[in-house]
Amino acid sequence: MASASYSTDFKRKNPSDYTNGNQNKKSHWSTVLSTALEDESVRVYKDDLCTVIIDKFPKAHIHLLVMPNQYIADVKSLNNTDLPLIKHMLKIAKEVAEKTAAKANARGIFNEFRYGFHTIPTLALLHMHVISQDFISNSLKTKKHWNSFTTNYFIDASEVIDELQANGSVRIDTTRMKKLLDEDLKC
Repeated sequence: MASASYSTDFKRKNPSDYTNGNQNKKSHWSTVLSTALEDESVRVYKDDLCTVIIDKFPKAHIHLLVMPNQYIADVKSLNNTDLPLIKHMLKIAKEVAEKTAAKANARGIFNEFRYGFHTIPTLALLHMHVISQDFISNSLKTKKHWNSFTTNYFIDASEVIDELQANGSVRIDTTRMKKLLDEDLKC
């Protein structure tokens, strides 16, 4: 059994909280998750296999990221040996979402969640989104933001598990996925 630690503070953090005192450290923005992985101020949960943090630019009232503690680039990098890890990440995502929703429900917040991945992520390091379906956020500013969670550009974790079990990998049609981001908005 993996040792785990939970935070009961699900309060949204300020973007500056993610620097972990490293404002002068030069690094590409796409590597920010590696820094956030080690930053206790944004951590919601951590065990031997994965870490859950609050998304720096949430696209919904509740938006968390579940990341493996070992480096895996993205969904396309997964193979069938990663199945136990992805199943564990999904289990933890659901547990943390349930705890978060219970706290949010006291304030009447909508709490239906999706768990999944962007087929073409913008950030380096595999990360599963745990996102409430209210999409209430000042960070949800463009149609690309909307489409990245409401089209097939977003692949559910259960679908990733099914594809890994059936094929040993996850196939992504990159050209088709890029077009989805530019589609007209649909409700």
